[in-house]
Amino acid sequence: MPSEKLLGAWIEELTSIRVLDPACGSGNFLYLALRRMLDLWLEATRFASEQGISLVVSKIVSPRQLFGIETEFYAHELASIVVWIGFLQWKHEHAIREDREPILEKLTNIEHGDAILRYDDEGKPYEPEWPKADFIVGNPPFLGDKKMKRELNAPGHPHYVEDLRFLYDGRVPGGADLVCYWYEKAQRYIDERRVKRVGLLATNSIRQGANRSVLDRVVASANIFMAWSDRPWLLDGAAVRVSMVGFDDGSDNEHVLNGHPVGKIHADLTAGDSFVDASPLPENARLCFLGMMKGGLFNISAEVARKMLTAPLNPNGKSNSVVVKRRLIGRDILRRPSDGWVIDFTGLTEAEAALYELPFQYVLQKVKPRRELNDDALMKKEWWLFGRTRPALRKAISSLDRCIVTSEIAKYRLFTWMATDVIPDHRLHVFARRDDYFLGVLQSAIHTDWSLRMGSTFEDRPSYNSDTIFSTFPFPWPPDSEPTEENDARVKAIADAARELVRLRDAWLNPPGISPRELKTRTLTNLYNLRPEWLANAHRTLDEAVFAAYGWPSNLSKEEILARLLALNHERAAAQAEGATAG
Repeated sequence: MPSEKLLGAWIEELTSIRVLDPACGSGNFLYLALRRMLDLWLEATRFASEQGISLVVSKIVSPRQLFGIETEFYAHELASIVVWIGFLQWKHEHAIREDREPILEKLTNIEHGDAILRYDDEGKPYEPEWPKADFIVGNPPFLGDKKMKRELNAPGHPHYVEDLRFLYDGRVPGGADLVCYWYEKAQRYIDERRVKRVGLLATNSIRQGANRSVLDRVVASANIFMAWSDRPWLLDGAAVRVSMVGFDDGSDNEHVLNGHPVGKIHADLTAGDSFVDASPLPENARLCFLGMMKGGLFNISAEVARKMLTAPLNPNGKSNSVVVKRRLIGRDILRRPSDGWVIDFTGLTEAEAALYELPFQYVLQKVKPRRELNDDALMKKEWWLFGRTRPALRKAISSLDRCIVTSEIAKYRLFTWMATDVIPDHRLHVFARRDDYFLGVLQSAIHTDWSLRMGSTFEDRPSYNSDTIFSTFPFPWPPDSEPTEENDARVKAIADAARELVRLRDAWLNPPGISPRELKTRTLTNLYNLRPEWLANAHRTLDEAVFAAYGWPSNLSKEEILARLLALNHERAAAQAEGATAG
């Protein structure tokens, strides 16, 4: 009968499917895949019995259908055992007799090796082939771009990361996280029709920046049919946010995002209007910068700083205050000021720096030994200087007495003032403007909504990215072309509201007569956790002023705000492109 043939063919297909996890660890994903396939097999056999379909089932789903690759030897060994025990446990749960010997069997189809790069006998790197499979699943390693050299370059292969980037040049950008190499390789297998479907995890930063380029390639040549864009995940006891992405060759016409059907899933794992197409606006260039990346133990305590600052003048006749400066980190903004200091020899030769005796001696002892081990030739040579001195930032704020800063990682998107003689940490974004109007727009709900939509998260906190957020954000007027407070009431209204918000926050943070114990609890994060009515009113006033500057009603929903900002971004980008062509 046709039903017998159809069901028999389906079971034959199910028991022939090959599933690959190219970063299988101890086999958890393979174990889950096996159990689900066994459940389907059991469902089919029970359905046949219930429907009176005569069916001879000679095969059952087997661990031999599972394939894996794992670099860690003991995890690789354990994976085989996990899968076989899971198989036996499932059979026991469903009263299916096990009469084979031996009961446990080593899976030779789980490889011990590197899935994305290997070296031949002559030490040359090459891209390994993955085992033949119908489906790829897995949870590839979460390792950020900046940590890759430290974690992956080993004595046997000290240039592993450089070799990896060379091998995948043109396919994976140099600044991408490690997980992207699995996505790219799986996508290539989809393109070559060697795999039907892929389902992989990544941190939710896969949707942003250099990482997103691998999903751009997926969308351009294939199809994301299923995704969870931002879900909590527990990794080594720490809460992180992950994305889950399923893609194929375009065969699946149904698309499910975060559990809901949608028309199409974009590369940033959203549906509806595509914010992937938001363009960097030249008008925003040279205004937002990352703080100093020191690349060494240049930070000093307040006690050490005071000793240096009260020391006699140096042989050059100058005080150590020239190079001993206050520093600002994210916790100083979000919690309480930490009275931190830093030694900054930017712009000085080694001989000039040595004339500042105590600071130079400190850096000589604390920084130089580690910098001499650095792979970066310039950092090794210029060991007394910050790893990245940020000359563009220094130039942009050189004529200002204050500028705007925000912490890259924060529960709330908060903007504050920083004196320009303070050294900002590399986890701060610095805006080269000193006017209240500009701070007001940044602190408004309009910019906050844009930052949450265009940004990603770190663990469970939003992350600010100047490339994807600030560079694409359309201000009410292009920066440096806006009216002044004196000649435009809309600008003045924003500036007034921003000044009042800052005044009220500062008054709450540092009220007179408060005890030291209670003062410790007065932080911006705690203030926004409480969100008293006066704070909500101050933000409401600011938001209404910013809406008026855009010429928009103040009762727009978040979706409407984002849609209008995206349209304005496209309009500005098109106008600037036309202007550049005409020029």
